[in-house]
This record gives sequence, structure tokens and C-alpha cells, in this order.
Amino acid sequence: MKVKKKMRVRAKLGLHARPAAMFVEAANKFISKIRVRKDDLVVDGKSILNILMLGVECGDEILVEAEGEDAHQAVETLQEIVDKEDV
Repeated sequence: MKVKKKMRVRAKLGLHARPAAMFVEAANKFISKIRVRKDDLVVDGKSILNILMLGVECGDEILVEAEGEDAHQAVETLQEIVDKEDV
């Protein structure tokens, strides 16, 4: 199963340091392959360096794509992290 979802990042510092670590930690709990796209750049959602490389700022839109048997649950969990404003 493949699930894609556009998300708007609400954390004040975007996906930097702590929010990125939380995102990657959550992503690694799933079997599904997870990719994150910002503009034309697509990276492995399970790699902290790749997530930081995207340079995601507050208000930026990303596309999270999960492929595997737990893809739906993975995307929903990652949405909760992206939605947090006070990380």
C-alpha cells in the first residue's frame, strides 16, 4: 500500500533539531519505506541528516509518502508530529 499526504509544518523552527529527531524516531518505528519531498528534493524520511538537509521552515509544505503494510498508520503518526507547534 502507498499513502501520500501533503503537510504544512507548524513547528516554530520547522523540521530542525528536535522536531526532525522526533520525526525520524517515529518514522523508524514503521516497516514502510518513508520519503519526504520539499519542492524538487526527495529524501529518506528515516534519516536525520536527510530531513535536516531539506531545510524545512515553519509554514513550509512537505509531501510525506509511505509505502508498505503500515503506510497509513505511518503517515498519520508523522502528521501528528508535523502539526505540533511547540516542539
